[in-house]
Amino acid sequence: MTLAKQALLLPFALLAMLLPTLTGCEKRTPGTPLITSIWTADPSAHVFAGKLYIYPSHDLEKNKAYKGDGDQYDMEDYHVLSLKSPSANAIDTGEALNMKDVPWAGSQMWAPDAATKNGTYYLYFPAKDKDGIFRIGVASATTPTGPFKANATPIEGSFSMDPAVLVDTDGSAYMVFGGLWGGQLERWQTGTYDTAGQAPTGAANALGPRIAKLDGTMTAFDGPVSEISIVDASGKPLRASDERRRFFEGAWLHKYKGKYYLSYSTGTSHLLAYATSDTVMGPYTFQGTILDPVAGWTTHHSIVEWKGKWYLFYHDASLSKKDNLRTVKMAELFYEKDGTIRKVTPNKAPVK
Repeated sequence: MTLAKQALLLPFALLAMLLPTLTGCEKRTPGTPLITSIWTADPSAHVFAGKLYIYPSHDLEKNKAYKGDGDQYDMEDYHVLSLKSPSANAIDTGEALNMKDVPWAGSQMWAPDAATKNGTYYLYFPAKDKDGIFRIGVASATTPTGPFKANATPIEGSFSMDPAVLVDTDGSAYMVFGGLWGGQLERWQTGTYDTAGQAPTGAANALGPRIAKLDGTMTAFDGPVSEISIVDASGKPLRASDERRRFFEGAWLHKYKGKYYLSYSTGTSHLLAYATSDTVMGPYTFQGTILDPVAGWTTHHSIVEWKGKWYLFYHDASLSKKDNLRTVKMAELFYEKDGTIRKVTPNKAPVK
């Protein structure tokens, strides 16, 4: 090839290199963050009309002093991310909801989730009300990315945090929620809020996540809130001292080959674990660990099928080295022939 022809081809070569960046579809190395333009955590992934959307919490760089109740995670708004392919970087579609537009919310808009029915999209989110008590709110929009308009009051009967909604194959919808410590779940053991409520310890039964059926409007509970029992292989409830298996926060429900999978964070042991049941209300039998500890104290996830494959979405703090500034990641998830989940082993780095 002559030097003249090489010179003519050079601009095209440069364009080919720049094109993925210009289109927002550049390839992403496995184990790296889906997005780095904002700090994101607690990714709830869903496929709507064939496209994947992620509803994370939005970490802000406030550097608040830690007081022991999770107040370093001080979020004020939500952004929705979209993903064109499993190997692409995520696209930030912009702010979907801000706390200033939620009449009842006072602080800490933590991990959200989303669902859709009859052409309307619903964003479910926890926030502390004006009295500092976590409630769960709902907002709606006509598109998956919003903007969402929040209802004037939280869902009646809701409390604690980490809402996650499963729309079952028959169209019924269920919300699981709850979290210890900062999430205040232990303060609701009597059915009313008790500031002196303490989490069970030792041989006492561990607290389970809560579950409630949603009504046809997708904005209210249809019936009472129940506690999910997580049991061992012999049917005995897991003990509070069993920190590698018992529930702490971040529950997620999905369905695989007719069986319900309840996955969750163990909190103090920093694992993602799961249990299974033949019925959505449980009890759920503990099965194993999905993900070992990653960088950072918290671990929070979602599991979704997309384009014929299954994926685990999670977060870590390996990029910032700060526990309250996290990035969302994803990894392919595999089932064994017996339906058990093969443990995911993503890249990780320690947080100083």
